[in-house]
Amino acid sequence: MLVIASRGSQLALWQARWVAAQLSAAGLECRIEIVKTTGDKITDVPLAKVGTKGLFTKEIEEALLDGRAHLAVHSLKDLPTELPEGLVLAAVPEREDPRDAVVGSKLADLPLGARVGTSSLRRAAQLRYLRPDFQVESVRGNLDTRLRKLDEGQYDAILLAAAGLKRLGWADRIAEILTPEQMCPAVGQGALAIETRAGFAGVAMLDHTDTHTAVTAERGVLRALGGGCQVPIGAYATVSQGRVHVLAIVAAPDGTQVIRAEAEGAAADAAEVGARLAADLLQRGARQILQAVYL
Repeated sequence: MLVIASRGSQLALWQARWVAAQLSAAGLECRIEIVKTTGDKITDVPLAKVGTKGLFTKEIEEALLDGRAHLAVHSLKDLPTELPEGLVLAAVPEREDPRDAVVGSKLADLPLGARVGTSSLRRAAQLRYLRPDFQVESVRGNLDTRLRKLDEGQYDAILLAAAGLKRLGWADRIAEILTPEQMCPAVGQGALAIETRAGFAGVAMLDHTDTHTAVTAERGVLRALGGGCQVPIGAYATVSQGRVHVLAIVAAPDGTQVIRAEAEGAAADAAEVGARLAADLLQRGARQILQAVYL
């Protein structure tokens, strides 16, 4: 019986159950062990102000390391680029939609000064760049909690990952999906990460090569910039005919500046393509933005 460690949110459990179903279809019995993470316990502070890497993964990784679980299912965007010794990113299944979605109203239809909610510094920074007139406010909680707050009139619109809405059957709530050029997604957004102890070979069949290559390039950008999942960094990679193309941004939190660059290279060199793109961003002015964020 394989034990799958997962957070207890509705979306996290959907993801863990999806992985369990794939493994069951391959003849492997599974059960899900819910693990409460630091990020789950801190619900009243914007994530960017908490500042700890591994907010949603540390306790789950501890369950892997001490043998309470055989594998863990994460949203890949929550997984730090440096894993604890003894753990590996064993598989990345095919990605759902990586883009950001607006719920409530299209951005162009929102009035001047509209109140828009997001829990992400990356989204907030790019939103302020697109529409400096908006009142961008923090909204925490699971997807259903955020949607309820919107429905109660606390916000005129909220920004969420399209993938989560689609996975949980709420695609009809999406008013607009933003292109990566409008709103560069988070590194790994829409993808799942299956993490195991090194040497555990039971999940290789779930890996999707092109998705794994794309997120490797994106994580290469993030690693080289030294950023966690709560900094205003976005990266979006696509793979075609053995090549990987990456778009990435670093945004000033107040929305006054967005540094943007692109790179392309052999898919086999995905991590290096991402690192090269990060160096380009730093040269273009991203270093000053990141230094200010980390102060």
